[in-house]
Amino acid sequence: MAHPTEDKNFRLPTSIRPRRYAATLTLDLDAKSFSGQQTIDLDVSAPSNELILHGIALALSDVTFRAGGQSRKPASIQPVAVSETVVLRFDEALPAGAASLDVTWTGRFTEGLRGLYQAGKVAATQFEAADARRLFPCFDEPAFKARWALTVRVPRGLTVLGNGPVVKETQEGPLRAVTFQETEVLSSYLIALVVGPLVGTDAQDVQGVPVRTWALPEKAHLTRFGQDAALAVLPRLQDYFGLPYAFTKVDQVGIPDFEAGAMENAGLITYREVALLLDPATAPLSVKKRVAEVVTHELAHQWFGNWVTMVWWDDLWLNEAFATWMAFKIVDQWRPEWRMWLDFDAHRASALHLDALKSTHPIHGEVRNAGEAGESFDAITYEKGGAVLRMIEGFLGEGPFREGIRQYMRKHARANAVKEDLWNALGEAAGQPVEELATAWVGQSGFPLVTAKLDGRGLSLSQRRFYTEPGVRSGETWPVPVVLRYEDATGVREQRVLLRDAQATVKLEGEGEVKWLTANAGSTGFYRVAYDKPGMEKLAANLKALAPSERISLLADQWALVRAGEASVADLLDLAGRFGDEEDDSVLDELVGRLAYIESRLTDGEDQVRFRAWIEKLLGPGLKKLGWQPVQGEADRVRLRRASLVRAVGGIARGQDALAEARPRVERMLQGERDALEPNLLDAAVGMVARAGDAALFDTILQKIPSEPDPATQRRYLLALTAFEAPELTERARGLLYTDTVKTQDVSSFVAGLLGNRVGRDAWWAQMRTQWKDVVARTGGAPMLLRRIVEAMGLLRTREHLEQMQALLKAHPIPEAQQATAQTLERLSQDVALRERCTSEVSAWLKRQP
Repeated sequence: MAHPTEDKNFRLPTSIRPRRYAATLTLDLDAKSFSGQQTIDLDVSAPSNELILHGIALALSDVTFRAGGQSRKPASIQPVAVSETVVLRFDEALPAGAASLDVTWTGRFTEGLRGLYQAGKVAATQFEAADARRLFPCFDEPAFKARWALTVRVPRGLTVLGNGPVVKETQEGPLRAVTFQETEVLSSYLIALVVGPLVGTDAQDVQGVPVRTWALPEKAHLTRFGQDAALAVLPRLQDYFGLPYAFTKVDQVGIPDFEAGAMENAGLITYREVALLLDPATAPLSVKKRVAEVVTHELAHQWFGNWVTMVWWDDLWLNEAFATWMAFKIVDQWRPEWRMWLDFDAHRASALHLDALKSTHPIHGEVRNAGEAGESFDAITYEKGGAVLRMIEGFLGEGPFREGIRQYMRKHARANAVKEDLWNALGEAAGQPVEELATAWVGQSGFPLVTAKLDGRGLSLSQRRFYTEPGVRSGETWPVPVVLRYEDATGVREQRVLLRDAQATVKLEGEGEVKWLTANAGSTGFYRVAYDKPGMEKLAANLKALAPSERISLLADQWALVRAGEASVADLLDLAGRFGDEEDDSVLDELVGRLAYIESRLTDGEDQVRFRAWIEKLLGPGLKKLGWQPVQGEADRVRLRRASLVRAVGGIARGQDALAEARPRVERMLQGERDALEPNLLDAAVGMVARAGDAALFDTILQKIPSEPDPATQRRYLLALTAFEAPELTERARGLLYTDTVKTQDVSSFVAGLLGNRVGRDAWWAQMRTQWKDVVARTGGAPMLLRRIVEAMGLLRTREHLEQMQALLKAHPIPEAQQATAQTLERLSQDVALRERCTSEVSAWLKRQP
């Protein structure tokens, strides 16, 4: 085994394991420092002269090993930066058996959004993947589960939250000592503390579990929806797993500055405020759905991740894919009118896009160290993983799949597991060869393009790996659970086929002519489909017969084929032109997304003007018919359709009538008139009005940001500042990046907004390259934000931009974002090539339009 002094991929030896931590922490919030003392109960299975803990920037001052009634001090205490460990060396071998380690140490708050850090008025922890070692000397790998008994000493007058309920409080001069109930066995990354002037909802009981939602006092009125979501989904999760909730309480806390969306700490779930807090009266439905989904995702983790935990970070997907899939499933049960699975399709699209790159990675891949674990928090792990679980559930059936999950939970309770344990449980419950299906999809990167060609009642299917780079080929195949849906003389039918080989011929059931056929019914399969010309014409002529998810896939798959050089952009635009009377908001969102890309990247000058006019002609009548003002009792789906049309006509086409309608409404909204804009129109309307706005509007929005309590509204205003296209205002927006106006958590989003501004892009890109170290420093070293900064550069447009980005990241690489760098460069390279290949084709198509 490699030694920690020489290997950053070092893993702790398993011969010494913790059973229980009993720790007291004293926090000095003014000095941003802390001190600690703890006793770790240990099991030593083999004698050793060394005891190795994780620790970063911790000064250990007093260490004692105790076993068999004897105590001994280490001969040396050696911090090792490369492996983030502290090596304790003893003159004599430590004996096997039960033992304990007493440790005293000091440290400082982390400058950044991990470890123990300051977020405005709040001190909070964020330990996943491997930052508990910034606060505790500990065994900071997920396989080392132990009980934790914590006491925290803080200044009086502050709320103190931990994983368990408070069991004791004492006053110690100016400090208050708060002792929490000892936890169940937990991995170190799931321990959490939050300290600050927080207020909570009243505790509400769910089958014996108290639930509370916390925020800063000025945001207390925004906690109700997140609280209600937790109350609604917690019993549904207990029912699904067939196991009670294990962690005594649920506290949900909005943190003012937070790297991720949320973190599933056992019993103490921390959130970026925008993912938890909202005003139901003014929040767009998309914000409500997002909060409900995130709350459910984190609560699902209390079983899948916290109760049964991965052994190592290569199985991170076991946590995240399952929680992703489960969140949509449970919220769909709670609010079926929200049609959450159509939102899931939009999430899945990001994974399909990423997984078609050569630089993708398998759902389950090698992770050598904690830094590499951080790069696994992406669309492949979450969305592809969730889509594959959904596909497997569809293959096994809901009942057998759930029974397999329950068996897995019971068998590995309080312990760690690997992916094979899950496949075994599912296979046993379903009596099906799950491992064959799962291993191919989880262990192999990429996905297939299934080609479907109809000849009478015979259907030829073939598969090959799909790449978006034209001309790239490889020979992988998958066991593809293809679900066919088609209409013939007997009506609409479904037929299932497991496509194992590169090619197969299927005889369709039923009789008579096949009027149309889709080869991914309900879009539940993680693959793309290519139809021959007659098959595509039949589908295009029968769009209303297709489910919304199938219409979305038809557009998305055709666009992917355009990117891969296997279909023409003209054919895609002809297909898009058939959606002018589309009434489903989710389908419209897909259409608008495709049109936005073409307008921004594949048109210039007069062609851009013509294309905007074509969009307004296609979708403007729908907006005119609906109008901007909702009628009383109007359904959410109608409101969302209006929002899609406003994005298309006002946002992409830059229609002057739409701008004239939006501007006074936005002005009245900024003056406090709550009903001036229907909530679902806020993002699009504020963005388009800001784009054409003047200095007075810029000042108005800027002044509202600090005092705005609603996090979604505050974020909307912040990003609106990056949209102004008056040159002097683009310059002002750039300067704000280095001010307190932009919180650390919002740095990458703000950079993306600046790079997306067509007038200010080049000036900001030049400045960004010269100030690269300052831009990187603004993230506070947060790995997720660093990756998003790199990904934001995918908004660049030209070959010159691409070459400049390549040179920048070669000269100043971001070690935490190696994967994101490769993926973003590959994707931008393809975008540039597509622009060079298709601009003239779009121009020719526009000239043919009446």
